[in-house]
Amino acid sequence: MKKFKFWLLLGSLIGFAALSDAQNPLIRDQFSADPSARVFGDRVYVYPSHDIKATPGHGRPGWFCMEDYHVFSSANLTDWTDHGMIISQTTVPWAEPTSYSMWAPDCIFRNGKYYMYFPTTAKGSENGRGFTIGVAIADKPYGPFIPQQEPITGVHGIDPNVFIDKDGQAYLYWAQGNLYAAKLKENMLELASEPIILANLPDKGLKEGPYLFERKGIYYLTYPHVANKIERLEYATGNNPMGPFTFAGVLMDESASGCWTNHQSIIQFKNQWYLFYHNDDLSPNFDKNRSIRCDSLFFNADGTIKKVIPTLRGVGITKASEKIQIDRYSDKDSTVQISFLDTAKRFDGWKTTLKDAGSWIRYNRVDFNGKKFKEMQVMANSEGPATIEVRLGNATGQLLATANIGKGSDWQLTQHRLTSLPPKIADLVIVLKSGTGANIDWISFK
Repeated sequence: MKKFKFWLLLGSLIGFAALSDAQNPLIRDQFSADPSARVFGDRVYVYPSHDIKATPGHGRPGWFCMEDYHVFSSANLTDWTDHGMIISQTTVPWAEPTSYSMWAPDCIFRNGKYYMYFPTTAKGSENGRGFTIGVAIADKPYGPFIPQQEPITGVHGIDPNVFIDKDGQAYLYWAQGNLYAAKLKENMLELASEPIILANLPDKGLKEGPYLFERKGIYYLTYPHVANKIERLEYATGNNPMGPFTFAGVLMDESASGCWTNHQSIIQFKNQWYLFYHNDDLSPNFDKNRSIRCDSLFFNADGTIKKVIPTLRGVGITKASEKIQIDRYSDKDSTVQISFLDTAKRFDGWKTTLKDAGSWIRYNRVDFNGKKFKEMQVMANSEGPATIEVRLGNATGQLLATANIGKGSDWQLTQHRLTSLPPKIADLVIVLKSGTGANIDWISFK
């Protein structure tokens, strides 16, 4: 156990690398899914599952393959830190160490400790399919987490979610064909009541991934549901954490890309509500390798949730001095195309192609922080000489800078003087003034 603690602590320390990213997907250097977001102190911590590609002898080809968990955190939803690996299938005493089934987790804080709940298959389970749920405990939200010797007695299933009500009572939710709920004891390790099935939910099609939160006395039970062919996010409401719940509507429609799964969590952070979910952005041809996202969530006056429309821009404010990935746009015209820089290296990200003169793309909420920036940098190439303009607000707004892009397939980094001073926070619109086929990787200001 001492050796196990050392390696988890070392993993946390060497994993402390900052990822500056205010767009979707949030994490760009690895696959991630099933995000459980939590506010601990003044930071948001996200506990996702970690998709990897199965290889011979390691996981089931063509299926979900997850061997460990990472945790990510941010103080502003823009700059994310990967705290490294916190739990592995090989360090859980009761788990099958070759199952590659470390599925959707959750984490909660109570009495000075952080309790992480995770599902996987137990040793000796028939064909490796006997999912149960275990707990790991830490003194810090990023670990090191120490798994308990045994899973929670009486719980069989996946997708654990924990909720602590205002009276201090803790509840555990999970999925196994139906959605289940039970009270937890004060120690957060044992059930304090018999599990019940949460009834009055749609009874046709798969339901999984329960996530419960409370707002203004209303308890919201959210979950993915296959109402048609792939999962969409739905919710039901009630006046008690154990129900009964009444179906209230669709939270997010089925993925436009066709990603079969989705999985959600909902938090309030600095007076704004957010929906965390996932899609197959970095693996569009194989939806078992997913990537987590975040978008703002809003309520109607009667407490119902306004449907969340997925965006590439995501949330947070992008610093003008950072590389602004305009392919994570807020809006664009129909001629603009987004594609991978290199289809063999998808973690390298995307490029924006402005095809025709007049083509435009908008990127909102860039923070110039009141500084007197003097130059714009552009990483671009073009099939022929091209000129782009960067304007404020819309395609005919105040001109901020003009950049000439030379002909050639090699990426060119060029610098251009600003023609005016931007406001503290600005929406940028990049317009192709002349030429065709201009490709832009990123822009930045200095």
